[in-house]
Amino acid sequence: MTKKQYGLLSLPVIVAALGFFVDIFDLLLFGVVRKSSFAELGTGLSSAEVLSKGELTISIQLIGMVVGGIIWGIIGDKFGRLKVLFGSILLYSIANIANGFVHDINWYMVIRFIAGVGLAGELGAGITLTSEILPKEKRGLAGTIIATCGVLGGITAALLSKVITDWRTLYFIGGGIGLVLLALRVSVAESTMFSSLEKSTVQRGNYLQFFNNKSRFYRYAKGILIGMPVWYCIGILIFFADEFAKRMGITGITPGNAILFQYIGLGFGDVAAGLISHQLKSRKKALYIFYSVFIVFMILFFTQQNSSAAWFYFICSGLGFGSGISVLYIISSAEQFGTNLRASAATSITNFVRGFTPLLLLIFTLTRGDKGEHYLKAAGFIGIGVMLIAVSALYFTKETYGKDLDFVEE
Repeated sequence: MTKKQYGLLSLPVIVAALGFFVDIFDLLLFGVVRKSSFAELGTGLSSAEVLSKGELTISIQLIGMVVGGIIWGIIGDKFGRLKVLFGSILLYSIANIANGFVHDINWYMVIRFIAGVGLAGELGAGITLTSEILPKEKRGLAGTIIATCGVLGGITAALLSKVITDWRTLYFIGGGIGLVLLALRVSVAESTMFSSLEKSTVQRGNYLQFFNNKSRFYRYAKGILIGMPVWYCIGILIFFADEFAKRMGITGITPGNAILFQYIGLGFGDVAAGLISHQLKSRKKALYIFYSVFIVFMILFFTQQNSSAAWFYFICSGLGFGSGISVLYIISSAEQFGTNLRASAATSITNFVRGFTPLLLLIFTLTRGDKGEHYLKAAGFIGIGVMLIAVSALYFTKETYGKDLDFVEE
């Protein structure tokens, strides 16, 4: 049977890109509406309680994504990539609509956990599917298209919050566009690599295989560590930008605007990362370049004092550009593993990266002082640690650009 040739603008790539748009829109929605939603649900909460509840809720959502990453990855390898693309978007769309009806903080947290489980499947399954159906020299460029749409989802969430002030309506919109996208997926075909594997006796989707072989475990662990800077940036520096600004003597900073400017930078970063990787024919060299950019802007972030809001937001954009490696490191992760574990790897690695954020927030909470007197210093030292770990993991990772993906893990 002749393998069908797919182009960069084929339906599977477009649908995966739109899926990532909805994924990021819904993922960042809580960061955008955190203050307004808690102001309504948590009447009487002090600013410190709003902060702690916000940190707890984002942690719960990200833990849900870790759980979902494992579940959807197994489903993707056992039953197909498309099953994940359908099931995950249905779950998180319904969860977001449900979030618009909550009147209790505890239920708010429960539903964000369910939404996290749903959100976990989208990107990894989309990258796995497009990586398997496209020619090897186009995988990175397809990732660039997917990443750009994802960034537009984040920007849209931030901009809509300026036009629509009711946080419940924003959740309804997020769930609604997810259900609309679901209808577009009906015409997408399954990966032929997976379809051919279904007829074999090779074990598929056994998550424990990541831990019963030293080489495989190291590949898996390094994939997670390489992506850590992305969610250190989003989950700490950007989500709580207003708290950092307050301690830097900078006024007029809101999390919604910080997310907007960071995601504008992220959009340019994701496009540049994909193009640079394609031009250099190397995932690793591109990742080193963007790590360097991120380190420069991280230094600028922590050394600004009494600066303007414009300069603060410019740095947020620079941090976004430097952390614009999400799809690049996920493609690299997918390329590290055989077809029978590829969806599990791409999906769970993506969400373990996100799931490290609660651990980072816990370390941050324990080291910043009872009254936040070491707020900046604690966050800065965590950032240094994250970058040292990521660079070390990348150094020991094998180059995968142009790798033939038609193989299995024994």
